[in-house]
Amino acid sequence: MIALLQRVSKASVLVNESSSGSRVTGAIGPGILALVAVEKGDTEAQADRLLQRIVSYRIFSDENDRMNLNLLQTGGQLLLVSQFTLAANTNSGNRPSFTPAAEPAEGKRLFDYLLESARDQLGEVPTGSFGASMQVSLVNDGPVTFSLRVPPAN
Repeated sequence: MIALLQRVSKASVLVNESSSGSRVTGAIGPGILALVAVEKGDTEAQADRLLQRIVSYRIFSDENDRMNLNLLQTGGQLLLVSQFTLAANTNSGNRPSFTPAAEPAEGKRLFDYLLESARDQLGEVPTGSFGASMQVSLVNDGPVTFSLRVPPAN
């Protein structure tokens, strides 16, 4: 599984709904916006490890302005948004290949598992809508952005 973490002062996700326009499905104040992709071969073990890394990754400043604090220590919020394009193979050519990404049904199952695990640990965790057309708005604090990957088991 892959997560692109962005330390934000605020973030939101707007989901396009064909018949009724668009609606905000999630918004947070200070915290982490995590864009998440599921790869072929990922299991609940990768989701568990990725969540542990997301909430414990030290990307928030302490009293000495050093990145020594994690999401749990700061009481920040988490916004999880599915983004299968992070799993793209971009090693050659001018067009990404999405063969490393999990099939949609498996991707949704593992993303939902990650989301429920995050909610069990943190309480409210807003999200977008898996597979939908979304617009993500954010104010990147820093800017601070990190890519985390827990490789598939196979």
